[in-house]
Amino acid sequence: MENQELEQLRYPIGRFERPDTITKAQIEAWIKVLEQFPLRLEALVKPLSKAQLDTPYRPGGWTVRQVVHHLSDSHHHSYTRFKWALTEDKPVIKAYNEANWAELHDSKTALIPMSLEHLKALHYKLVYLLKGLSEAQWNKSFIHPETNSEVPLKLNVGIYAWHSNHHYAHIENLLKRNGWI
Repeated sequence: MENQELEQLRYPIGRFERPDTITKAQIEAWIKVLEQFPLRLEALVKPLSKAQLDTPYRPGGWTVRQVVHHLSDSHHHSYTRFKWALTEDKPVIKAYNEANWAELHDSKTALIPMSLEHLKALHYKLVYLLKGLSEAQWNKSFIHPETNSEVPLKLNVGIYAWHSNHHYAHIENLLKRNGWI
């Protein structure tokens, strides 16, 4: 498989691009993505068979099941990072090895409704929190230990809106390639 083709399979909507300026309208659009994401994802994956759920979205990639569980795990971490940044002064967050998490028994075999329901509840809480933030709170940040970079909350909301659409596209593209939708 050519590098360009693999890159397209890995990043079907492109890599996240940090905007030079983040506007209030952009933040609101990103929050809307997060608000709608759990139900969009559920509608996409709920009708799938066990065999379809256990199909990798690309050669060497995670299965649809692993992607759904990863989204639940990753967005749970994100919610915690928002809370830390809002209640501490530039906390250094805890990174986790998402590839190793995706290889755990629950990520590889658990039924997806547990993660779909978790995402619904988590996004409900996250969106409620985000809609109430002041401008000063949006400018609060955390430090990511892998890059030693400061991540403002107004950027983090964009990263997770992108992350939602990124993995949704992985699954949707697989379903289209295989004629499942």
